[in-house]
Amino acid sequence: MHRLAVQYTVGQAVRQRRGNRAAVGLANPQVGQYNLAAMEFPGNKRFAFSILDDTDLATVENVAPVYKHLARAGMRTTKSVWTLAPTEVSRVGGATLAEPAYLEFVLGLKEQGFEIASHGATSHSAVRERTAEALDRFRELFGDDPKIHCNHSLNRDNLYWGAARLTTFWNRLVYRVGTINKDRRYEGHVPASPYFWGDLCRDRIQYVRNFVFWEINLLNVYPGIPYHDPAKPYVKCWFTSTQAADVEAFCKTLTPGAQQRLEDEGGVCIIYTHFGSGFVRKGEPDRRFCRLMDEVAARDGWFVPVGDVLDHLKRQGAGHDISRRDLASLERRWIFGKLTRRTPSRTRNEPGQGEAA
Repeated sequence: MHRLAVQYTVGQAVRQRRGNRAAVGLANPQVGQYNLAAMEFPGNKRFAFSILDDTDLATVENVAPVYKHLARAGMRTTKSVWTLAPTEVSRVGGATLAEPAYLEFVLGLKEQGFEIASHGATSHSAVRERTAEALDRFRELFGDDPKIHCNHSLNRDNLYWGAARLTTFWNRLVYRVGTINKDRRYEGHVPASPYFWGDLCRDRIQYVRNFVFWEINLLNVYPGIPYHDPAKPYVKCWFTSTQAADVEAFCKTLTPGAQQRLEDEGGVCIIYTHFGSGFVRKGEPDRRFCRLMDEVAARDGWFVPVGDVLDHLKRQGAGHDISRRDLASLERRWIFGKLTRRTPSRTRNEPGQGEAA
């Protein structure tokens, strides 16, 4: 891959785009084209919107009503899964594809056009052999490897997680100080570790989720998503997402005003959330969530799974090496948000504190 040459800083691009209600050109045409002024979405839609549902705490009972409403609204989004049954107690649990009823539900989502992604082999740390088994089982069930992977909580097999998410000395130092006594060992990218599976990720998975931000339009954070980080060779492309960990955060994030700004800016939104965290009560989806989904669906947007959005952005010219300067800036913004805003993480029964974001 070659480096995406940027004519403007990201901040300049955002200011110029907001002033113009459209995007500005960012890339040097001599090395590759990523021209936000020419950003187009299929069907001449004005913006792209999707949701990545982390499977933590999910069961058929507490997420099926959400997907029923999404399907009715014309939305097709992405759901992550655990493939294998746990063999030990999980800090953050939920249903897996080893459960017949849950498997039937997820296969039904796939048939309806929803995308199924990987959240790792299971809900606790998995050695290489288990991860390989899970990937093979995923392919057997769905006909192909997962296009998208998301690391899970404190799993040792997480790839480039914890301080390893960061590249500069100062960013890592600030992170370690801010998360003292909370950081853990993550070894999915360490060849000598029994948890190593980096080569499998590189060969079988296209995109891995990384940083999350409190920003509705991800092009305002870094317009080159998805991007490749040469310092992390086991991941083909990384992507950012909009933070909305539970139903309360989701409803505060996707306000009508935020929706309008996303449409006005011709932006891209991939909300990262957990449908198992309060979206369903007494068998019914949250009314606020339903109202917001109906409002978004009524707008002139492109509503497809996350993998389709990222594939389209690559066809528009993204997917190149991110510069060290842009990556350091991205990391600093994420660290600031992580240390100044509390993000609920999910234990088996109630919110806690962890590395989920």
